[in-house]
Amino acid sequence: TAITITEQPVSVSVPVGYSFTLRCRAQGRTSLRYQWFCQYQSDSRPIPGATNQDLPIIAEQTQLYTCRVNDLHRNAIFSDWVKVEVHQCVARGLPPRLWQGEPVIVLNPSEQRVEVGQPLQLQCAAMGVPAPSYQWYRNGNLLEQQKRKKLWITHTKVSDSGTYLCCVSNSHGEHWTNAVDVHIGRGEILPPAEHLQLFHLVFVLATGKIALLVGNNRYQHHPNLMAPVRDVFELSRLLEHLGFQVVSLLD
Repeated sequence: TAITITEQPVSVSVPVGYSFTLRCRAQGRTSLRYQWFCQYQSDSRPIPGATNQDLPIIAEQTQLYTCRVNDLHRNAIFSDWVKVEVHQCVARGLPPRLWQGEPVIVLNPSEQRVEVGQPLQLQCAAMGVPAPSYQWYRNGNLLEQQKRKKLWITHTKVSDSGTYLCCVSNSHGEHWTNAVDVHIGRGEILPPAEHLQLFHLVFVLATGKIALLVGNNRYQHHPNLMAPVRDVFELSRLLEHLGFQVVSLLD
């Protein structure tokens, strides 16, 4: 309790060569001294000359950092470990020239076709300052346990089929990955043309009420909406309660 950290450093996810500063602030009963440490793989070591509250960095490789703060009475405390994730290959000249740290998608998930019982992995990645958080959705429904860059299902079921996308967010805003279709089947999986024929047959034979919901968050000449995916989810629940067969599409 002799030393209290009042501002913790924050993790970032940046392109190679990007310049930024890690910050640490603390309060104590005497004057304080700072020493930054970095860890790469299993090696943790003090950074020579890094004895200020601020640590300027030019991103070269992914590393972990912490700051030790001590006073004149040999009391010491360490800040949180933070990760500096460095993207060596950033597509399409990103980030934007006037980037302020808002999430920028650098890797979108891809369509998957998996047999029942086999593992499913979807992956995305984004830059951001601070480092963005991830939340996956299927058919507009939030997947509570899927909060990492990689979505992983060990043993897939037919019910895991659907349209997946990930929301990437930090304090500057949010961005959505492309929506991709995941097909889970038994044995031979129907090719896309046969899928389309099957969908047309279902709609032709349908005798109940059908609702088509479209949540769009990719406008060229209009600001993004606040929460189109959540809106589609809430409306689909309401319409299903009213007896509709609901088809939800994103972007």
